[in-house]
Amino acid sequence: MNSVKSHHLFTQARKVTPGGVNSPVRACKSVETDPLFIHSGDGCRITDADGNEYIDYIGSWGPLILGHRHPAVIQAIEAVLQRGTSFGAPTDLETELAELIMAAIPAIDMVRMVNSGTEATMSAIRLARGFTGRDRIIKFDGCYHGHADTLLVEAGSGVATLGIPGSPGVPEGFAALTRSLPFNDLDTFEKVMNAEGDQTAGVIVEPVAGNMGMIPPADGFLDGLRRITEQTGTVLIFDEVMTGFRVAHGGAQALYNITPDLTTLGKVIGGGLPVGAYGGRRDIMSHIAPEGPVYQAGTLSGNPVAMAAGIETLKQLNAPGCYDDLEESTRHLVAGLGQAAQQAGIKIQTTSIGSMFGLFFSDEPVVDFTSAKSCDLAMFTAYYKGMRDKGIYLAPSQFEAGFVSTAHDEAAIEQTLSAARDVFAQVAA
Repeated sequence: MNSVKSHHLFTQARKVTPGGVNSPVRACKSVETDPLFIHSGDGCRITDADGNEYIDYIGSWGPLILGHRHPAVIQAIEAVLQRGTSFGAPTDLETELAELIMAAIPAIDMVRMVNSGTEATMSAIRLARGFTGRDRIIKFDGCYHGHADTLLVEAGSGVATLGIPGSPGVPEGFAALTRSLPFNDLDTFEKVMNAEGDQTAGVIVEPVAGNMGMIPPADGFLDGLRRITEQTGTVLIFDEVMTGFRVAHGGAQALYNITPDLTTLGKVIGGGLPVGAYGGRRDIMSHIAPEGPVYQAGTLSGNPVAMAAGIETLKQLNAPGCYDDLEESTRHLVAGLGQAAQQAGIKIQTTSIGSMFGLFFSDEPVVDFTSAKSCDLAMFTAYYKGMRDKGIYLAPSQFEAGFVSTAHDEAAIEQTLSAARDVFAQVAA
């Protein structure tokens, strides 16, 4: 496809922005190509600056579960714009979105709106420390919880894509307070907690890992985290920025029947606009200022435009059968991709939960960060380039999940599978 305008725009952007992008993985360095500059989106399709059309499986990295420019969401945004864009004061919309979240996620007694997933996880960690009076945090290898200093240890997502183990600029003292353990390894976690549980303020985990590819939790792993953290008085934090309202209406915690102490949210609850939130047990949330001593604030928190988009998105997701249809579409897509690769003699592992999916070029099951990093990244690069040339827009990294929206109809999925069969045949030749 012709990408002359995208190339020109990237050249311009690199003069004024580090790497030419405002978030690292967008630069497409790991797949040895330049990024596309997107002009517009509609339904499950986007159009780049050169007029090329693509079926989109990124969906703004997860928020657009209804697809681009869903009419009801656009109408809600237009309506609230007649009131204003921001007030720095409370509005009814913040309460309405909070009530919708709490109705869907029983573990949340109170919720605080913020502006991003990073802000949500950073605030939840501070709250866990303030509530327990402890300093140590445990996370899991390959789980990405934003770019806060304490959480960039063995992180996934763009950090994994670029091959960065942590980050310069993070003081050693900060990193020393965060221990990163293997995902899905309950035995190691239990041993560490037996030794350090009384010093550990919080354990944060993506209940379904979406930042080292899409990796489900092993049987008993989440139950074990809940049991052990209860025994040590440690705050269990589910990072559902990606999975909240994505894998199920009540998030991964509803799917696996686990009740965390705190939950972080983002993406879907903003309907495509910048947003984040954290919430949980009332006794913990009551420690947040101005009700308690743990300080957290934000000038644009609860922005009415984002609140309106989120409210309408969650209302649309309440339609009967919505999640069943999303899951069926995702399963159909993933089964077809796996079959196409196998027919070409390519070793592949596929995963899907709700409307999230993953694809790994490996002959062994992928269960953690170590096995994800051992996949054939060169094969992924060839696959990515081939699919993009055929009008299929995928995340430019092996270490990212894919997303299906309600706008991905049967025709779009069949077009995707047809492209995949051609690409796998070419790659295998």
